[in-house]
Amino acid sequence: MEYLIVKWLHVLSSTLLFGTGIGSAWYLLFTSVTRQPAATAIVVRRVVWADWCFTATTMVFQPLSGAYLAHLAGMPLSTRWIAWSFALYALAGLCWLPVVGLQMRMRDIAEAATAAGEPLPARYFRLLKVWTVLGVPAFLALVAVFWLMVAKPA
Repeated sequence: MEYLIVKWLHVLSSTLLFGTGIGSAWYLLFTSVTRQPAATAIVVRRVVWADWCFTATTMVFQPLSGAYLAHLAGMPLSTRWIAWSFALYALAGLCWLPVVGLQMRMRDIAEAATAAGEPLPARYFRLLKVWTVLGVPAFLALVAVFWLMVAKPA
């Protein structure tokens, strides 16, 4: 029974991680391209909050619950698909950490533009490009982790 509970929590956590990431990215990107500082400031503020509330907690919980599941199942962490999952997860995390900093800077820029009644500056869109470049490999790495969890290749 303990295995099923941990597995359920692991799947729920991965759903929160992936869902929050996709949803946040969608709204941040498509609000940013409207070039409306007030709307962008609100959305980026909420994305930063969601990242700290949901993404940060699940980023910590996922490897812990995954390692515990492997332990409960008697599978060594050196099992190929588990090792690859951890490596890809680490890649996603290494991309995510600077993304959070970028989002906080983007939030501050959008709030300042809103307060000054000015358009979003070019600096905001330079940060958005870097944010996107880091988001793509993080997304692909997590998709690959999901594939590995389902396919479990030898």
